[in-house]
Parts: sequence; structure tokens; C-alpha cells
Amino acid sequence: MSPNSNLARRAKKICHRLTKAYPDAACRLNFSTPFELLVATILAAQCTDDKVNEVTAKLFKRANTPEAFARMRPATLEAKVRPTGFYRNKAKAVRKMSRMLLDEFGGKVPRDMDQLVRLPGVARKTANVVRAAAFGLPAIITDTHFIRLSRRMGLTRNEDPVKIEADVAALLPQDRWSAFSHAILFHGRAVCAAKKPRCDACAVADECPSAFKFPHFKK
Repeated sequence: MSPNSNLARRAKKICHRLTKAYPDAACRLNFSTPFELLVATILAAQCTDDKVNEVTAKLFKRANTPEAFARMRPATLEAKVRPTGFYRNKAKAVRKMSRMLLDEFGGKVPRDMDQLVRLPGVARKTANVVRAAAFGLPAIITDTHFIRLSRRMGLTRNEDPVKIEADVAALLPQDRWSAFSHAILFHGRAVCAAKKPRCDACAVADECPSAFKFPHFKK
């Protein structure tokens, strides 16, 4: 059996166990339309999902369409998204993104990756969140947890998110991409923390080359 087939077998085992361990894992941002999710995901950069949900609960009562955001005064939008951090840049991105949707996409959020990443404030990770959660399309979501865990688990040696996405996508069937992405995120929060992962509570420790190799297990 080739090294690549061994890796794919291990990736599928890890995917099966984690998706079984976190059957309800899903996008934690609250939204009712693809556009709301797109706004929320832009606001989520360097901010917790809980804080974004707190902000959008009020924001979406005031505006929840591209037209409404494009009309909103910059200072008004900045004040409303300020708790999420980097509020000037985020407000500018949301307004420009809304304007482009109106000008080029008939006010509708596109499903196509190449079209999504043309929008201001939207990189591949944001686009994949929208594709997976709003449209139900296969997507590898390379957030901080996914990058950390996929490297720890030996599913990739790359550090670049785009290359990591390609590496993991090659190991799993498309219909498992989104569920695996969400399960890894939940696992990263609950068990496989950045500084002190709880390998003794990990459902995939026996398949992980990094298991129990951290300083707090060597005392």
C-alpha cells in the first residue's frame, strides 16, 4: 500500500470518528440568508462567533440586505460593528461588498468560488463558510483550528491555508468535506487546544502522530 493510500485511509478514519463524536457540529454564526452569513463571516475575522452573533442580532434588525447596507452611512455601520474589532475596515468591506453584489450580481450572493472571492472582504475561508453553511456545497474551511489540527494529525505538512485545503480535499470524499471541517473546529475548541491538547480525551489519539508528544505529558 502506498504512503498516499495509507494517509487517505487514516484521514477517512479520523473523519469518521470526529464526525461521529460531533454529530451536531455546524456553523456557529447565526443567519437566515446567505447574505447575512456573508456579513457575519466578514465580521468574524479576529473575533469570536459569540460576539459576532451578539452584534448581528441587533444589526440585522436594522439592515439585512445589500441595499440596506449600501445605503447605510459609514459612521453608523462602524458604530454598530465596533465590538467585533477592526471595525473601520470591516464596515468598509461590508459596504463595498454590498455595492458589488448590487452592481454585478443582481443583489444575490454567488455560489461560485471565483465569484465569491472577488467580493471585498471575502477570501477563500470566508467563501467556503458561505458555500458550506448557506448553500450546502462541499467545502474545506481552513480556519485556525483546522490548520492546527490537520498539521498535528499529519494530514498536511503545509502552512499555507490554500495548500492545506487542497491536501485535505485530496484525502476525503467531497461529501465529507463540510462535516469534517465543522467537526475539526469543534474538536479544536473542546479537546485539541493550541497549548495543552487533551490527548487523553481525544477520539483519534491512536491515529494522530502528535498524540501525547506535548510537554505537559512528559512531566
